[in-house]
Amino acid sequence: MADTLSGLAGILALLALILLRVPVAFAMFAVGFVGIWALSGLPVAMGLLASETFTLASKFELIVIPLFILMGNLASRGGMSRALYEAAFALVGRFRGGLAQATLLGCGAFSALCGSSIASALTMGKVSLGEMERYGYAPRLATATVAAGGTLGILIPPSTGFVLYAILTEQSIGRLFLAGFLPGLLLLGLFMAVVTLICWRRPGAGPAGAPVARAAARRAMIGALPGLSVILVTIGGLYSGLFSPVESAAVGAGLLAILGLARRGIGLRDLWDAGRDCALTSASVMLILIGAHLFNPFMALSHIPQDIGAALTGSGLGPWGVMALIVLCYLVLGMFMDGFAMLVLTLPVFFPVVTALGFDPIWFGVIVMVVLEMGLISPPVGMNVFIVHSVARHVPQGVIYRGVAPFWLAMLAGVAILSVFPAIATALPDWVMGPGLR
Repeated sequence: MADTLSGLAGILALLALILLRVPVAFAMFAVGFVGIWALSGLPVAMGLLASETFTLASKFELIVIPLFILMGNLASRGGMSRALYEAAFALVGRFRGGLAQATLLGCGAFSALCGSSIASALTMGKVSLGEMERYGYAPRLATATVAAGGTLGILIPPSTGFVLYAILTEQSIGRLFLAGFLPGLLLLGLFMAVVTLICWRRPGAGPAGAPVARAAARRAMIGALPGLSVILVTIGGLYSGLFSPVESAAVGAGLLAILGLARRGIGLRDLWDAGRDCALTSASVMLILIGAHLFNPFMALSHIPQDIGAALTGSGLGPWGVMALIVLCYLVLGMFMDGFAMLVLTLPVFFPVVTALGFDPIWFGVIVMVVLEMGLISPPVGMNVFIVHSVARHVPQGVIYRGVAPFWLAMLAGVAILSVFPAIATALPDWVMGPGLR
């Protein structure tokens, strides 16, 4: 009983530190270390601090994190986002709501290069919001489209969220990347359907853009070829089994650097800045992972995961009732917490329950990523809404939140579809890599 009370006190202390804006990594360091010290003594806490840090830092597969972050930085600085958006605009811009559809297509394509929802929202917001404003789009639709489209970055591979999930749950990064592709296309299709419905009900919200001349459209398509070729080589090589995730990331980063220098889209200074930003972001992610690997043993010692698991499995709700309750917990936490913080706090508790109930851990990873995406546009701390507001300061945040509501419902529909048809997430990894453990 004392151990359980210590675990509950640790969770409350962690939440308090996060609400006080203490960085997640340092909050987990402090709570995990003090908690292990209290339950098992200082020598054990010091030993875990040393061993967990060294073990995690020496994992070869973690090289994928800085490489994919570097890919995103190079793609953003090399103008790939604008080229992808212009190609999408040439295809659908002349239709009602076409600029919003082009933004969504651009977000989906850019997500396959950067793996970050925030980077996708920020980059595509700078590229597309001015164009939509120029054509008279309703600010509510324009900003909401960018905020929602940016969330695809955490689902469409490569995804830093999937890498973190894989490390915390000891799952295959490659299987998770494969599993995210079709659900990512599903969400992209649902978002485009939302735009179509909004523009059908309110034609003035998304006027048709000017038709693009055939020669200009051809130039736009040619301009997008470098970015599309990198996507084809890296993601295609990963899906075909030609590359491992680490090799795919290395090839992608190398190709983007070569293409950027050859096209004079980036210079040596840009390479330096991209590398520096990559190092800073990677260090932040590694600190979070190390903090999680110190916090998780404290949770195990306190028996909190076992107690919660026993309570959920013995609740009489049945497997799907328990899953619905877990998803509800993620939706509520997503209103207040950062996605990475949610993963490191909840997975040690929920993942054993999910696997004990017989759910596929890869499918559950996709569900978790979709729900984390919903948190990125949920008030009061929807990070993508804040990012879009920083680009379009004349649009109040309340307007953006009202605009993303239909997209949020579309994501909830996506969770329901993935629950009814789990093969959307599991078929591709099973086909490429063989059936996994259920």
